[in-house]
Amino acid sequence: MNGLRVVPTRRHGQERLYVCLRDGRNIAWYDREAGRVNLLSDDRRADVLEALGPFLTGSVTVGPPPVPTPAELARLALHPDDDLAPNRPGEALLVALDRDPGPAHRLRPDPRRRALEAERTVGDALDRLDGSGWHTLHSVPLPGGDRVHHLAIGPAGLFAVHAVYARRQRVLVADPTVTLGRRDPCPLLRRVRADADRATHALTAEVRPVLALVGPADVRLVAAPREVRVLRDTELAGLARLGGVLKPADVEALHALARDRGTWASGG
Repeated sequence: MNGLRVVPTRRHGQERLYVCLRDGRNIAWYDREAGRVNLLSDDRRADVLEALGPFLTGSVTVGPPPVPTPAELARLALHPDDDLAPNRPGEALLVALDRDPGPAHRLRPDPRRRALEAERTVGDALDRLDGSGWHTLHSVPLPGGDRVHHLAIGPAGLFAVHAVYARRQRVLVADPTVTLGRRDPCPLLRRVRADADRATHALTAEVRPVLALVGPADVRLVAAPREVRVLRDTELAGLARLGGVLKPADVEALHALARDRGTWASGG
């Protein structure tokens, strides 16, 4: 056995067989109707085909996920309530604070306001990439009340960016935990990876996880975290200097798909 398992699902009226690692992350899926096996990475092609062997029927094409078709670009004509593109950085927190601003006088700062500062700082940095062929969506809702803080889509690919307020604090990253100052370690990288995986599932395109630390005094990595980029907010512009993965038409197509609230409604 190669450690992979096959999970059947129905999404948007279509049956798909997802190939998952032991930790639940999807690395491929088989679309029976299209006769296609979509690989998020070619590294485990042989293992994926072995796992899907009993389920494959007829002629099958194997390769990376196809980019959304021009027909799917019609999603650009969205009802305003379904269009995520106008979301401001920290949109969900702004709404929450508007509904419940909390007491006027607090012994300690409202943690929501620090989180909002972090999302605004990171969001502004990502929005400045627009002139380089990038699009960024903010506060992308996931089922169950979770959300992706920022989804950046550009020539270098797709990135789910999680913003953390770390102003003047020492940060220790020891996968999967992140320790801010004197606080207890928190397994934050699990959530960062999970958000990226759920975005991958919804968009059927690889989304890579990024942890963005806002204003840290120092950042120390015990070892390079698995799959997660750990960046200061001042380093986010470096995403634009990564090697090209997507063509401009691909970026536009994926942005059109991602900005539709309905795309995320059934994400697992």
